[in-house]
Amino acid sequence: MKGEVVYLYAYDVANEIATDKVQQILTTRPAPVRIRTDHTYPKDVPLYQPLTIEPERQAAIGGRPVRLVLRIYDVGVVSITVRVPVEVGQLADLQPLHSRRLDNGQTLDELAGELCLDACKSLGDAMIESSPPTEPEAYTVFCLTEIDGTADGTSGGATDVQQWLTTHRRAVAGLLSETDPARLSEEQVRESFRVERSFSLGDVVIIDWDAALLVDLDGYVDDVLYILELANLQLEEYRRMDERLDKYLNRAYEEVQQHRFGIFGTYTSILRKLRLFRVDVTKLSDEVSHIGKFLGDWFLARVYLGASERFYLEHWRTSVEQRLDQLDKLYNVVNSEVMNRRLLWLECLIVVFFAIDLALLVLLRR
Repeated sequence: MKGEVVYLYAYDVANEIATDKVQQILTTRPAPVRIRTDHTYPKDVPLYQPLTIEPERQAAIGGRPVRLVLRIYDVGVVSITVRVPVEVGQLADLQPLHSRRLDNGQTLDELAGELCLDACKSLGDAMIESSPPTEPEAYTVFCLTEIDGTADGTSGGATDVQQWLTTHRRAVAGLLSETDPARLSEEQVRESFRVERSFSLGDVVIIDWDAALLVDLDGYVDDVLYILELANLQLEEYRRMDERLDKYLNRAYEEVQQHRFGIFGTYTSILRKLRLFRVDVTKLSDEVSHIGKFLGDWFLARVYLGASERFYLEHWRTSVEQRLDQLDKLYNVVNSEVMNRRLLWLECLIVVFFAIDLALLVLLRR
């Protein structure tokens, strides 16, 4: 069996990246990503195209040099892909590659983190409201372009993919679950295969929570990898937005409680913060949601929907929307409090002016 193991890393580094201002990344001039689509699709539907470079770094796993791909997304994400060629006799031989460790002792996580920091430095002013990279969303894809000696896309070879899956069903589930296949229950095996997509007899992609298996006997896997990268990126963004909203809501509640008896300036400041944060998160959520909108290739769209289901993207998006609703309610509560206090002070001023007017009338008559 031949192919490669692909490690995907998505780093949230800014609220937005002005990609039109980016002239070079790590001394390399970037170019929009080019993905070949071989399936039926409407030609007038564009595919989202982030800026892409392939930085050169001396790194290897098991003596095999790794290939690095770095992409810049305008939603404030730096995506790093590490690709390692492999040739193994059986699926069990791929299990150790879950560990993500280079020959020099450095982990792939550390390599990707260093590359992300270097990229952020080179982006400079193009990053809007930047923040230090945190723990990335990582995902592993095992790509096979040759199985049991089959390396072409002929009908005989393509039929072998389905037969091979039937024969190696438990081994595939063990690889994706990072567990000894003999220990897995039949229910877990079925769960591993729950999200399975295929276009022809010669390809299949099986998407699990932490890893995926991609088989394509034609040898072209970049299109499906790109879709999985987009879904992984969205998961990172929704997770980060959810965390930010949690922290911000807690802090906003504390500020409201601490300044319960504030008059104008305090509440006005809180309202301004709530309004700006609400706009920022809504804009970011909308942009992240629209990354996967223009998938005109029907097969790739099915792959994306499968990844979205497996990563629970809809649940994350719902969670973000619920917190935005809570933010709206908090904004309305604070705004009502501000208006009530202003009306109270306005009524007090009217009473004071009326009293002064009466006093002046009495004094003038004397």
